[in-house]
Amino acid sequence: MVKVYTTASCAYCHALMDWLESKGIDYVEMDATKERDISTVPVTEINGKRIVGFDRPAIKKALREVEY
Repeated sequence: MVKVYTTASCAYCHALMDWLESKGIDYVEMDATKERDISTVPVTEINGKRIVGFDRPAIKKALREVEY
């Protein structure tokens, strides 16, 4: 499962979600303001691994590792 931790005003969060949708990748949007351990957004969580920022290479690699 892919989770994306976001805030309402984060432009990078929305760009990340648009990118995931364009790739046909299902995700669940999570409210980062309710998470104590998240201070920067976006954060993408794939199979328990967290990737901070809109880091396409890291996200692609994590998706390949779980054969999404």
